[in-house]
Amino acid sequence: MDCTKMLTTIEVEIDREGRVRPVDPKGRLPAGRALLTLLAPLSDETALLAAPALADDWLKREEDAAWADLRLDR
Repeated sequence: MDCTKMLTTIEVEIDREGRVRPVDPKGRLPAGRALLTLLAPLSDETALLAAPALADDWLKREEDAAWADLRLDR
């Protein structure tokens, strides 16, 4: 095995039939072998449970001050 070659990460979607397609419509999957890491989708329940906890931080004045220099309307 040649360890001098760079590894490449390509974001893909897998349909219900198991077909793998690149997310980037211009991207092509190169011929060869690959390792596939399945990412668990974020469930709606997880997102709903996390929202109030995240909102507590997002709505703090300290957060506004911390991100103020990134505002586009300044």
